[in-house]
Amino acid sequence: MSEKVSVVVVTYNSSEFILETLESVSSLTWKEIELIVTDDCSSDHTVELCRNWLSRNSSRFLSTRMITSDVNTGVSGNANRGLKAATGEWIKFMAGDDTFEPGFLADNMAHIAEHPGIRALFSRVNLYRDTFEKKNFVESVPGTILRDSIFWPGRTAGSQYRMLLVADRIHFTPSAFLHRETLLSVGGFDERFKSQEDYSLWLNLTRHGHKLHFMEKVTLNYRMHKDAQNNTGIPHLINPNYFREEQFRRVYTYPNMPVDVRLNARYTWLLSLLFKPERINKDHAVNRFLLALLTFYLNPFEVAVRAHKLMNRRLSSNEFYM
Repeated sequence: MSEKVSVVVVTYNSSEFILETLESVSSLTWKEIELIVTDDCSSDHTVELCRNWLSRNSSRFLSTRMITSDVNTGVSGNANRGLKAATGEWIKFMAGDDTFEPGFLADNMAHIAEHPGIRALFSRVNLYRDTFEKKNFVESVPGTILRDSIFWPGRTAGSQYRMLLVADRIHFTPSAFLHRETLLSVGGFDERFKSQEDYSLWLNLTRHGHKLHFMEKVTLNYRMHKDAQNNTGIPHLINPNYFREEQFRRVYTYPNMPVDVRLNARYTWLLSLLFKPERINKDHAVNRFLLALLTFYLNPFEVAVRAHKLMNRRLSSNEFYM
């Protein structure tokens, strides 16, 4: 196994946090690092800050590179530019507002050495709000690995794929550590969907037989803040990303679901549109009750799915109904 690892820091208007991220890369205990920063046409000072930092700290790394774009292509296109430039056997994509634990690479590489065959490895992530101060710690995810978790011991890549078709069950994607050639073999990130880069990748990896593995260690700190592209930390009844992902579901998930699960998902989507306005999409008891009433208790397709679930008790045939 090659010692060189590619760390790809993906930035967009990250000037407020990027230096903290880069310092955490420099503090990694693993020495053989190729550092690539790829920016998606930021309108702030991100590129200038990164270039100056790379100039000052280039001796710490095997090599450094700054990639820029004249147009904004979204996270998928930005990540693919970093992927194409990387040369390490293993690759770690890092958002420009998160930070590494010092042992991230050493822990991941040691686990892979002990478990040959792994091509995608996840680990625990500490969540913080705004800053990485102890007072702003939210939780460590995931919690206990339960029976319905995608990482339950013994689960196969096919089983994980069927579970992922129903919903993106991985909520700590910043920890993903990936084998570069395997990532390239499934086409990298799907640039048709600018902000669903993770979900489509997990589906493509598992569909091609690459199981997603988990390591029980905290390796990374994830920041929730109001300017984040995805997780802002603002409570909503329904995550706003859900309303932007229907075309993604039509391409990736609906065609591969059982009929009752697909109809249930479509029905839930249509009803959820009632709660889309910002003034209604608020997480409080009345809205939660109305959403549950419409999408669960009064949903005829949910009844069909629950009936199917009762008839399929064995886990191996039941991932669609979990």
